[in-house]
Amino acid sequence: MGEPAFAELSRQFDADGFLEDPQTWNREVAESIARMDGIGPLTDRHWRIIRHLRERYERFGALPVARLVCRANHLDRHSIQRLFGGCREAWRVAGLPDPGEEAKAYW
Repeated sequence: MGEPAFAELSRQFDADGFLEDPQTWNREVAESIARMDGIGPLTDRHWRIIRHLRERYERFGALPVARLVCRANHLDRHSIQRLFGGCREAWRVAGLPDPGEEAKAYW
């Protein structure tokens, strides 16, 4: 599959910038979101966090605590900030739905 066109991809987001339908997420979409957010190419460290976020969400249906994500992946507690710019961006790149107002209060 080729990279989705920016206009096509941008129509897939809600007002807060999260994918309307998380089922449309794939690696190419993640790379496109990362570029749109100015994150750049995704490295192995990015993918470790993305996989962890997706696995935790699928298992528990909630946003995991950032420091615990970093600890589980043997990264320092500021890694999400450095790699993605923040939790919101990591959540978006991972293709997960809007976590709700309570979670946004922590960003």
